[in-house]
Amino acid sequence: MKRVANVAAHSKVEISSEPILEIEYLHVHYQSEGQQFKAVNGIGLALYRQETIGLVGETGAGKTTTALAVMQLLPERTGHITRGSIRFQGEELLTKSKAEMRYIRGALISMIFQDPMTSLNPIKTVGEQILESLMIHNYDNKSKGQLNQRVDELLELVGINKGRRHEYPHQFSGGMKQRVIISIALACQPQVLIADEPTTALDVTIQAQVLALIEELKVKLGTAVIMITHDLGVVAQTCDKVAVMYAGEIVEEGRVEDIFSGAGHHPYTTGLFNSIPKLNDDSERLNPIDGLMPDPANLPSGCSFHPRCRQCRQICIETPPPVIFAGEGHRIKCHLYDGSAS
Repeated sequence: MKRVANVAAHSKVEISSEPILEIEYLHVHYQSEGQQFKAVNGIGLALYRQETIGLVGETGAGKTTTALAVMQLLPERTGHITRGSIRFQGEELLTKSKAEMRYIRGALISMIFQDPMTSLNPIKTVGEQILESLMIHNYDNKSKGQLNQRVDELLELVGINKGRRHEYPHQFSGGMKQRVIISIALACQPQVLIADEPTTALDVTIQAQVLALIEELKVKLGTAVIMITHDLGVVAQTCDKVAVMYAGEIVEEGRVEDIFSGAGHHPYTTGLFNSIPKLNDDSERLNPIDGLMPDPANLPSGCSFHPRCRQCRQICIETPPPVIFAGEGHRIKCHLYDGSAS
């Protein structure tokens, strides 16, 4: 297996039983106006080659902060990784220098950011912006002509006519902008792709096209994907495994079939599913989760979900819940499953 430090010799790794990306006991805090906000609180994930993990949860659960921590793009003055480990191909990313991370980002680990409307530079053509990424990571020392040819290939790959490379972002629709963002993220054929709400603000037809494109490219390039979303329909369509996040913790993790099965879930996961409108249900009202996500500057004692949980018991208020193994690869962080809350 190639070592991360040898970025100049960038090439695809062979399929392995070892995770390509491992996150262990990750804690991320923000500092603002003298307060400490605990955005990520001890999460762990293992991502394998050509696998898609869905990271789901409400706004404020810590999904995007987790992605920014992996990319080491947290705000320098306010965001800090206080504990934990992030390993790519077995090597610790948190000890890499800024220069080493600049090489890794884009070439080996890439990210599709949340809002295509603001992710592109309005005064540069889309072709210039794709070319910029290729030039930064031009390990094969290709000529400008060869790189420009690669720009054309990338545009065609995401379904945009190469003749539009000289146009500016305002000349593209939202869905086409998202395709440009994807082409930039995939320019150097990264081994890990983090897609942060890639279908937000897109109509359903374009959503389906973008998701199909990411799946097709994953198969062609062997890329591993972290799909950040609050849309459980997207998860069902694209993911192999699911991690449900709440208040900076993973409260349930398992295969898609485990999470979408009818019983044996964390109450928060159950609440997410109950909040989805059902086509065969004549109810006039949805069944939302009571309350709001807790303040990360003042997290509840015990289980973070207990103030909103309809099955809350005294132990849930007083004691952090254990992680219970509910099946092969299926883990639930809840007192209900260890018998303590009965």
